[in-house]
Amino acid sequence: MRSLFISLVSEFYKSKKTLAFWAAILLPVIICGLISFGFYSGSEKVLALHYPPLLLWLRYIGAALGVMGVLILPFYVIFMAFSVNNIEHKNDTWKTLFAQPLNKFSIYTAKYLYAVVLIFICLLLFGGLTLAFGHLLQILIPKYSFNQYDPSFLLSKFYFKLFLSSLGILSIQFTLSLVWGDFLKPMGVGFIGTIMGIITGNVGWKYAYLIPYSHPSLVLNSSTAAKKLSNPADFEIFTQEIYTSLIYAGVLFVLGYFIVTRKSIK
Repeated sequence: MRSLFISLVSEFYKSKKTLAFWAAILLPVIICGLISFGFYSGSEKVLALHYPPLLLWLRYIGAALGVMGVLILPFYVIFMAFSVNNIEHKNDTWKTLFAQPLNKFSIYTAKYLYAVVLIFICLLLFGGLTLAFGHLLQILIPKYSFNQYDPSFLLSKFYFKLFLSSLGILSIQFTLSLVWGDFLKPMGVGFIGTIMGIITGNVGWKYAYLIPYSHPSLVLNSSTAAKKLSNPADFEIFTQEIYTSLIYAGVLFVLGYFIVTRKSIK
């Protein structure tokens, strides 16, 4: 446990100035800020639709999820997974890293966990800022009805499910970035996989859940279906695509460890 903690802290200090780290913070701020500005500047059009509080929140949440979940999240995960391992590729320090008097599995696990933590922080900020900006809009436009419904539980379920759906993509890209040190190969695979995932997820192909890159789209589709429930927060978290994402994550995590330990010997 001590080796894991030391390695995790080391990963933070190595990457705290990288774009992957700051993107986890800046992306939620920018996207939620822009959507909130749209609801502020277009308040007359929104108010004219006379949404009840729940539907108003769903439209606001859906705007953030639609932009972030389909494109921003997959591409951020792809770039971030490469960035975490590129530090060692760029400096050719894999052998040095594993020569430290620390448990090898802890060093590898810390890298993977650091990537997971960055995704978690990014989505936590998305959920928190969505809630905060919604209440800010209520203050700025008192005619809105954001204060008449508490979407905290709904938001937490949406973003937790989206977080789980991203782990399959992370594990694939993390493993590819261990094999390839250059930028184009893992990014190219990720780009093609994301486009394929968006298409298969949105057309409703019955085997789309087998493609990890389709999991965020499938989650967003299920969130759309949840709007038809009497209580949208009643949707199920552990669905077929989530189980598949977790299986991919577990299998590729083990595979990645064997790849990186062999790499450290060369």
